[in-house]
Amino acid sequence: MSDLGELTHQAVKQLEPHHHGVVVAALDGDATEIQGTAGHDAGARFEIGSVSKVFTAIVLARLVDAGQVRLDQPLRDFLPAPEGITLRHLAQHTSGLPRLPKGMMLRALLRPNTPDPYRHCTADFLIANLARISPAPPGRRFRYSNLGAGLLGLALSRHTGLTYPELVNREIHFLRGTDTAGPTVQGHDARRRPVAPWHLADLAGAGGLRSTVTDVAAFVRAHFDDGPLTPAVRLALAAEHRMNPFMTVRLGWMRTAQGQIFHNGQTGGFYSFAGFDPEKRTGVVILSDTVRSTDRIAMELLKNLSSRA
Repeated sequence: MSDLGELTHQAVKQLEPHHHGVVVAALDGDATEIQGTAGHDAGARFEIGSVSKVFTAIVLARLVDAGQVRLDQPLRDFLPAPEGITLRHLAQHTSGLPRLPKGMMLRALLRPNTPDPYRHCTADFLIANLARISPAPPGRRFRYSNLGAGLLGLALSRHTGLTYPELVNREIHFLRGTDTAGPTVQGHDARRRPVAPWHLADLAGAGGLRSTVTDVAAFVRAHFDDGPLTPAVRLALAAEHRMNPFMTVRLGWMRTAQGQIFHNGQTGGFYSFAGFDPEKRTGVVILSDTVRSTDRIAMELLKNLSSRA
């Protein structure tokens, strides 16, 4: 087994006791190693949750680069919305909007195990809900918002006349198994009990994509290999807002003080991680069919890959 294969294998073995099944992809320069458990392979489809946000952000950057929208264009140009919120604010979680649509946070606290909790988030619901919200002043403070990211996806979809998955697949043309519908592997809660899938309706830009480790790894690689996405990637990674003394947010992605760029995601039965070091040309993708964090092991693997690059 190669050194890359051994590092990947070690990560899989660390994850295996705590997850029903996982697939790990390790990227090192031009090489990619993929290993899985529970019969999951490179083509297995998972809910990727909030990793969807970085796909949404790259779609935004692609449309900006093509001159179809402006990064600081008001959301009001696309949807009825409070004044002052821009597309940049939505992509960087500085819109001042709450984490969830109004009323959903209390519901989530009272009924945390509600199956498919976002299925009612249609465009009509989101727009009516937005009219009831008085956001904090936009552009000032990082405030993670699923609502904001979902509205970004909805705004771009309406602008182009495409559904959200159609738009993602048009702008990120090499995707093969990424959309918001169709079968996935079975998801599990933290006790490894099967749970129902999630459907995010028109909030899909915040976390509704389903994908394979092959597609997510190819997407990550496009952030350090030259290709059609390069202009959009440069724009996405150059846009910076400081979250705290240790981390910044770009368009979609988070960046640590040490230079690792990443995003994670979680739904009712899945956990996902995608991260990379653009200087070292290394990356890690972990998709799990169990709602348990993979962040620590993913970051360790990414640092180990970068240290030997």
